[in-house]
Amino acid sequence: MINNLPDFIKQLRKENNLTQEYVASEIGVSRPTYEQIEKGKRELTISETEKLAKIFNIPLENFLQGKKGVKITVDIKNGKRKNKKEDEIRISIPQKNIEKFHQILLYILRKVGGKPNVGMTVIYKLLYFIDFDYYEKYENQLMGLVYVKNHHGPTPIPFKEVIDDMIEKKEIEIIKSKFYKYPQTKYLINPSIKPDLSILSGEEKEHIDWELERLSNLTAAQLSALSHKDVPFITAQEGKPLDYESVFYRTKDTSVREYPDGE
Repeated sequence: MINNLPDFIKQLRKENNLTQEYVASEIGVSRPTYEQIEKGKRELTISETEKLAKIFNIPLENFLQGKKGVKITVDIKNGKRKNKKEDEIRISIPQKNIEKFHQILLYILRKVGGKPNVGMTVIYKLLYFIDFDYYEKYENQLMGLVYVKNHHGPTPIPFKEVIDDMIEKKEIEIIKSKFYKYPQTKYLINPSIKPDLSILSGEEKEHIDWELERLSNLTAAQLSALSHKDVPFITAQEGKPLDYESVFYRTKDTSVREYPDGE
């Protein structure tokens, strides 16, 4: 039970795997000052409060009341129907899509996870462009993940569940580091683990390799800026899933398909 705003802020930060240093830098205060905020020893300014609400992707009114707003949960389809609670969006994802995502994530981490720029945010964006670019090119799903619009860009919904399972199986480990001055969460793959690529077609693997080649050297800030220019992100409502069909309305900034003249 959250009794006050400082406790609520601390819980949100931990749930999102963010460091005090990162949140402090985002709202424009020092880490010691931010620590005082979490302890309830320093009041928030209006500007700081608005920035915190954006970081955690919560409407300001809900944030001030200690509410998380609409909750999005993942239900991996297993033949059982679950009731939807009030203020909750339940997204069903077929088990086969989750397993495909699992193997693709292992492949991505094995190929580019060791690069200094590749942390959690970069991986989010690589997954997003792999999925949405494939849909634009071939009008078919690759992983078919659900991505939600938040302040930092598209976020793949099943990511945390799959990552937690991979950590439990000792396939990967989490490393907290820095890229330049920014805190970074990295996922290092167990060298003995090899992804099962039999789950992919030749076309799908070629597409993933193409995306990693063109995007994996970009920073989190560069990839976030690119995703913010993309029509699926622009047209989505805050905190709601992005529509795959909107890729067919992309501009030249992000479109990856060659359309005949007049289309």
